[in-house]
Amino acid sequence: MNGFFAFKNWRNTGLLMLFSLSFCMGQHGEKWLEFKGNSGPGKGKKIVLISGDDEYRSEEGLPMLGKILAQHHGFDCTVLFSIDPEKNEINPTFKSNIPGLEHVAEADLVIMLMRFRELPDEQMKYIDDYIQAGKPIIGLRTSTHAFNYGKDNESKYKKYHWMSDDANWKQGFGRKILGETWVAHHGHHAVEGTRAMLDGLASEHKHPILRGIKDIWVASDVYTVRNLGDNAEVLIHGAVTHGMTPDTPVNWEKALMPIAWVQSYTAESGNSGKVFTSTMGASVDLESEDLRKLVVNAAYWCLNMSDKITENTKVDYVGEYKPTMFGFDNWRRGMKVSDFK
Repeated sequence: MNGFFAFKNWRNTGLLMLFSLSFCMGQHGEKWLEFKGNSGPGKGKKIVLISGDDEYRSEEGLPMLGKILAQHHGFDCTVLFSIDPEKNEINPTFKSNIPGLEHVAEADLVIMLMRFRELPDEQMKYIDDYIQAGKPIIGLRTSTHAFNYGKDNESKYKKYHWMSDDANWKQGFGRKILGETWVAHHGHHAVEGTRAMLDGLASEHKHPILRGIKDIWVASDVYTVRNLGDNAEVLIHGAVTHGMTPDTPVNWEKALMPIAWVQSYTAESGNSGKVFTSTMGASVDLESEDLRKLVVNAAYWCLNMSDKITENTKVDYVGEYKPTMFGFDNWRRGMKVSDFK
């Protein structure tokens, strides 16, 4: 009898421990998000969205875009984050760990908003393999300076550094792949916003990505862009606005700058890939419905699906979206990946 109760107690304790372990793994062990595609043109295509910046709250904006691309357009979406490995929390300031980059190996498209990451070679390998395969990329805001390697770092991927002096990768990933590296703030950062100059674009001459795009204002300031090559086609120029609300007038004392363009890149492998780059893309920028449309339209274009782009691309939020204003020290502490489900 005592043996029976001892076994019963052991069994119950074991089941409780197993349940507790499963619960902890589910709640605290997740390192990336996966959104299965609903019905739509993107069915069967996989998009990986890589967040990893310490200022523009990509850890909030990219999950929202992933939900839209999955729910409204049918793409399978995986969202990756900068993770503090000790706490297993999202930490945008932790620059050397983005778990789940192996998902990039299966991606049809990568969308990124990264800034000054210094990833270990075992993670960078997946990004470099993707580039060498000539697959398409959407780079938002600080992705022009996505990587930053210290002087003592002997990484085989140091050519990705935003100021690389490699003969074939001058100014790194930004210049080589996206078309430009970090230069400067053209607008007054956190004081002046960006107005997209869309008037005068005759509809019959619009690039497919611009289909249905009518009005974009964002709080992020205009970046200086100096070095776009002949390979780049500027889709939108941006004007600096005097203030941080959509109704503030344009500061005509400052020149217009490219804020969205397309181009292609050619890797050492000889493979070429399509690129859409925008210097917009902060989480608060993505409150602009037409900016969300621009990114979704760009995804279709990158995947050679321009015929699926309509004048009314659906970009309604899936669930609630209340983004945090950009800034270096205002990210939400204690975030788990599961918080964005």
